[in-house]
Amino acid sequence: MLQRDRQIRTQIHQLADAGLFAMSFWLAYYFRSQPFVSEWFPNNPVHLDDFDRVMRFLFALVPAAPLVLESQGFYKRNIISTRATIFWPLAKSCLIVTVGLVLLLFLFRESAPRGVMILFGCTSFALVWIKEEVLRVALRSRMAKAQYRRRVILAGIPAETARLRSEVSASYGDSLEIVGEFNLADAPVLQLVEQLHEHSASGVIVSARHTQFERVENIIKVCEVEGVEAWLVADFFATKIARASFDEMFGHPLIVFRSTPETSWQMLVKLLLDFFGSLLLLLLFGMPMLVIALLIKITSPGPVMFRQQRSGLNGAPFNIYKFRTMTTNAEQLQHELAAMNEMSGPVFKVTNDPRVTPLGVRLRKWSLDELPQLFNVLKGEMSLVGPRPLPVNEVKRFNDLAHRRRLSVKPGLTCLWQIGGRNKISDFKEWVRLDLEYIDNWSIWLDLAILLRTIPAVLRTTGAK
Repeated sequence: MLQRDRQIRTQIHQLADAGLFAMSFWLAYYFRSQPFVSEWFPNNPVHLDDFDRVMRFLFALVPAAPLVLESQGFYKRNIISTRATIFWPLAKSCLIVTVGLVLLLFLFRESAPRGVMILFGCTSFALVWIKEEVLRVALRSRMAKAQYRRRVILAGIPAETARLRSEVSASYGDSLEIVGEFNLADAPVLQLVEQLHEHSASGVIVSARHTQFERVENIIKVCEVEGVEAWLVADFFATKIARASFDEMFGHPLIVFRSTPETSWQMLVKLLLDFFGSLLLLLLFGMPMLVIALLIKITSPGPVMFRQQRSGLNGAPFNIYKFRTMTTNAEQLQHELAAMNEMSGPVFKVTNDPRVTPLGVRLRKWSLDELPQLFNVLKGEMSLVGPRPLPVNEVKRFNDLAHRRRLSVKPGLTCLWQIGGRNKISDFKEWVRLDLEYIDNWSIWLDLAILLRTIPAVLRTTGAK
């Protein structure tokens, strides 16, 4: 199934599932309020009128349920899939949504009868499961197959069409039916026209890895005249990391190769999380930051803040803010400590750095010196989560161009290598590997997981320098 079709199908499922979860919330109160259920809980009666008081929480529940299902991979399935691929993601999602709803009710000091919450979890699971079973039966019918199953012709050299046939049969056999093959190397285009008419095909999948583009153009023109879709498999460029997507500019079709997260609703959530999260943290730590600034001013001569040029998004330089933890001539003394560097590559790291002030040791231990970087996040120069920004002069010393891909996203306050031991890593290649792992697997859920794991990592002060 094409990605566009999959997206439309997923959106329809998300709307339906959101409605089913909302219905489950009401049904849980309805069943719990019935006499034959209430008699089992004589000391804790529940009335259907109680639902009116908590109905406002549906506004949080309805959008959250599809997001949780998506995070568990519930929608990453074929049209017809096994029950096992449905059961576990659905069960985990219902549990997460139920626990989240309990916490939300507790936060707003609303009563949450255990019977209602248990009924909600079970009912939501049952309704979504019934929906999937109904769809399974409907999609297996002959009428449904005739509606959604597409008849396609494979066009390419024999080796390519054989590979395509096996891939399509393995992954898209329930939605695509291969009705013919066309040798793109030497067969006349008229033969493709005859196949289109004979098999009543609705699409042609063209594999053009080893074929001249003039031949491909002729195929596309034939499909254009016939009113048949032409799907060009754009694997003639051998990319290892970059993912291809289709776009348009000034009416010209574009194939975009991207090795970084693409623009999506999750990116919008990340921007909002960065802005409001940094604003909230600044309000929360505003007074402690004033106290720290005063202590720095009293205990050592020099400015309170340390500013340094760091490489940001795509290497663009920006001024990073930190509480000063070193003597004022720290950068001038760095060359004298070069022999003590514990980090391979262009990065400079030293345990028990003699340039650090006594107060600076404590600030670094608890990562309090990083708090001013919340202003960088608020300004949009950094993110709450992302690869740590390196000084501009260290980035210039990169000896492997692949290391620069860590600059393809905004730098952050915390990242994977910090929560994995903070400054324990001494191999710069391992540091970069973790940063690229973050970029390649990025999602808003990964950001939230890293933020949650950062708190205990800071409290343990493991690996702090």
